[in-house]
Amino acid sequence: MQRFETVTHIAASVETVFGLSLDVGLHTASMARSRERIVGGVRAGRMALGDTVTWEARHFGMRWRMTSRISAYKWPERFVDEQVAGPFKRWHHTHCFAPDGRGGTVMRDVIEFAAPLGLLGAGVEAVVLGRYMRRLIESRNAHVAHCAEAPA
Repeated sequence: MQRFETVTHIAASVETVFGLSLDVGLHTASMARSRERIVGGVRAGRMALGDTVTWEARHFGMRWRMTSRISAYKWPERFVDEQVAGPFKRWHHTHCFAPDGRGGTVMRDVIEFAAPLGLLGAGVEAVVLGRYMRRLIESRNAHVAHCAEAPA
């Protein structure tokens, strides 16, 4: 199993960043390179506790589907999305939001995931998937920051 954290500083309120982070349209836009789209569940707006969404995207030249559910939610401090169906043996993503003391937000993501296929999957995690997933999350967070910091 892989585990990594990212920290993103955003010059916008915690409430703004929290809300944008739950917006499925913003998420889809942030994943344009992988042609991610919604194929089931919540199709517009912000997700809430218990909501599910099914994403379809292309990674490594293959089409993937993943259904995730918001399994924990405490406005505006944190929420968790977990895979309920999809390519991973385990996917658990904790999103945390805290004021930075200057009117902005410190957004921290903690991602734990495991590939299927036993030792082969563990090798793929170590060699390729860990770096790939970190870059994907960092790219998404840069998009969240850009949207949150944009003039209204």
